[in-house]
Amino acid sequence: MFKYETIDDLVSYAKEAEGKTLKEIDKNDMFESKNIKGKVGTIIEESYFGYPSNSAAEADFADVGVELKTTGVIRQKSGKLAAKERLVLNIINYETEAFKDFYTSSFWLKNNKLLIFFYSYVRNADNKPDYRNFEIIKTILHEFNDTDLELIKKDWEIINNKIKAGLAHELSEGDTNILGACTKGASAKSVRSQPFSDIDAKQRAYSLKQGYMSALVRQYIDNEKLISFTSAEQLKNKSFEALLHDYFDVYIGWSTKDIAKRLGVELSTAKNKNALLISDILGITGTNLNKIEEFSKLNIKFKTITYSKTGTLPESMSFENLNFEEIYNENFDDSSLKEQMESIKWLFVVFQKDENNDTIFKGIKLWNVPEEIIDNQIRDLYDYVKQQMLDKNVVTYDQNGKEIINLPKTAFNGVCHVRPKGANRAKSMITLPNGESIPNQCFWFNAAFIKNITQELI
Repeated sequence: MFKYETIDDLVSYAKEAEGKTLKEIDKNDMFESKNIKGKVGTIIEESYFGYPSNSAAEADFADVGVELKTTGVIRQKSGKLAAKERLVLNIINYETEAFKDFYTSSFWLKNNKLLIFFYSYVRNADNKPDYRNFEIIKTILHEFNDTDLELIKKDWEIINNKIKAGLAHELSEGDTNILGACTKGASAKSVRSQPFSDIDAKQRAYSLKQGYMSALVRQYIDNEKLISFTSAEQLKNKSFEALLHDYFDVYIGWSTKDIAKRLGVELSTAKNKNALLISDILGITGTNLNKIEEFSKLNIKFKTITYSKTGTLPESMSFENLNFEEIYNENFDDSSLKEQMESIKWLFVVFQKDENNDTIFKGIKLWNVPEEIIDNQIRDLYDYVKQQMLDKNVVTYDQNGKEIINLPKTAFNGVCHVRPKGANRAKSMITLPNGESIPNQCFWFNAAFIKNITQELI
C-alpha cells in the first residue's frame, strides 16, 4: 500500500506511472479476474496505489481531499488527441442532494480536486479494447479555475433546481454546459426515488462532459493555448448563452458585408468565412473556433444556416461518417453516437438572402438535441441500421439488377436519415462488419427538422 502525507506525495507517485502500461502497473495480476468492473480505474486504485475500490461519499484520498479518476484518450482522424468520453463522477442521491448548497453538495465535496490519469485507449487486432497495453500518458492534479467554476456552479444549480421542483425525472444532459447529469445504471430501468415527486427518476451521476475533458487533453497533453472571450466576473451576473447574445444580437438585420465593415475586417471568401466572421464578432480576430476555450470546453459546434429570400431551407445538416463497427457490436446506450448527441451544443448562426442576394444576419440559437429525440428517433435509426446489418439486408437489388441501399431515408421518422456525404463513390467504399460493401454513410438531421428549430429567427 502506497503511503503518503501530502498531496504532493500523491502527485509525485502518480507521475511515476507516466509511460507505463496497465500490464506493468498491474502488480496483483488483476487481469486474470474477468469480473473487474471499470478495469482501468480499479487496477490503478487497487494495484498501483494499493487501496480497495469503494463508492464512499468522500474523496478516494479523503484526508487530503483528492478524488482519483482515469480517462481514455483517443487520436482522431485529424491526428489530434481527444477524450474518448465524458468523465463520470459520483451518483446523485436525489433524496439528499436537494437539501444541499453547492459547497456542501456531494459533487463538490468529492470532486473539487481530481487526480486524473490520462491513458491511451487502443484496440487489438480483433477491434477489442487492448487493456493490457493502455499506456498512462499523463497524470495531473486538476482544480477548476474561476471561469470554469462559475459555469459549473450554474450547471449544478440547474440540476439541483429540477430536483427541488420534483422534476428529477426530466433531467437531461442538454440542460447544462460542463457539469452533466448523465444516466448511470445497467439499463433504462435503473431508477431512484426523488423527494418532491412520486415519479421515480432515472439514476444519474454527475459528469464532466466530453468537450471539457477534450479541452483538458489539449491543455495538459498537447500544451495547446486556448483563447477565452468571457471571464468569471461576467459569468457571475449572466449565463453563458446571455453573454453570447450580447455579442451577436446587435448585428441582427445587418448584412455580412456591413458586419465586416463595422468590425474593420475584410469579409473572407475562404471556405471557413463564416467561422472567421464569428470569431471577429467575438473579438478574437483570425482565430479558428476550436481554439476558443469556451467553444472547446462546452463542446459547442457551429452551423451556418442560410434561408432563401422566400424562407426555404434546402440543406439537411450532416455529421461525421457512421461507425458501423460500433453500431454492429454495441447497444445504442453505450454508443459514441448517443454520447455525441447528448454532449454537443449547436450554435446555429442564421442568415437569409435578401432581394439583392446579400446575406443578412438573422440571429443565433444555442441548441442541444432533446433527450426525447435521442431516446426515440435517433435510437430507432441506430437500431434499424444494426438490424439491417444483422439480417444482411443493407444491400439488395431490384428486378433490373439496380443496387438498393436499405438504410433510413428522409421519410424514415421525420427527424434524421442516413446517406453519403460527397460524390466520389469509389473512394468512399467500405466493408460492413457483416461483409456487405457500401459507400461511407453520414448521419443527417432532415432540413425540415432544422427549419422547425430555427425558423423563429426568420
